[in-house]
Amino acid sequence: MTPSPFAHPPTPESAGGGPRFGITILPEHRWADAAPMWREAEAMGFAHAWTYDHLVWSGLQEAPWFAAAPTLAAAAGVTERIGLGTFVSSPNYRHPYVAYRDIISLDDITGGRYLAGLGTGGQLDAGILGDDLPLKTRVDRFHEFVRVLDRLMREDRVDHDGQHYRTVAARTAPGPTQRPRTPFVIAANGPRSIRLAVELGDGWVTTGPRAETEEEWWEGLKSLTERVDRALAAAGRTHIDRYLNLDSGPAFALESVTRWEDMVGRASALGFTDLITHWPRPDGPYAGSEATLAEVASRSLRQ
Repeated sequence: MTPSPFAHPPTPESAGGGPRFGITILPEHRWADAAPMWREAEAMGFAHAWTYDHLVWSGLQEAPWFAAAPTLAAAAGVTERIGLGTFVSSPNYRHPYVAYRDIISLDDITGGRYLAGLGTGGQLDAGILGDDLPLKTRVDRFHEFVRVLDRLMREDRVDHDGQHYRTVAARTAPGPTQRPRTPFVIAANGPRSIRLAVELGDGWVTTGPRAETEEEWWEGLKSLTERVDRALAAAGRTHIDRYLNLDSGPAFALESVTRWEDMVGRASALGFTDLITHWPRPDGPYAGSEATLAEVASRSLRQ
């Protein structure tokens, strides 16, 4: 079995370097067009690349859209080293046992490069499926989902009879490629889910708070990192990888090289170990220039 290259590595400070960088490629392209993007993400030097595991995305409801798992399986075939992950998978349309089978398959296909991004899931996807559960119930469901998924990663013939899910002698062979378990990168902003991320996650990922201005967003991020610090201390842990979606605030990180460098500096100062941006699109969400992406890569990733 392959030890996970992503589970509890040293912090960038202790390793003597800066943060790792990731890029998200939306699953909106036919594979003939998408494949070169995944190859280029690795060639540029990104540590990890992600795709959205959603049915649709806000602002792109009418756009073409493909499924995450086959997209990542195909991406594994055109890359060799880059980590590949879902940004993020949720219980909106998966039972944890079905999710387990997807995860161990991707873990095997990628040769131990898969990162399981996990989150509560958005209301847009839920609404399409007729799911109108209140937020508290959806969070409760997510916590049960992650705990069952963690058991499936570590045990065999799993019996579970919970509020939202049931398994009966669920077989788990062959198990994950990475040991002791495929890394979980758990999306969390609220205190309950942050505690879950600290308890069961190899990484914590955040979009930060909703904010009208950039300064409000950065202040909110500072509060969230302090909440993670307190949760780590309470759990007796000293470290968790901290992933930030740089593009979830009021500004797109690749709007310019200057903005990128400013955001990277501010996020690093808050202790984020991994910073994720998006492949620029011609319009709409994440509108920007691929020339800026190339310049950022040459400055930040190829040093």
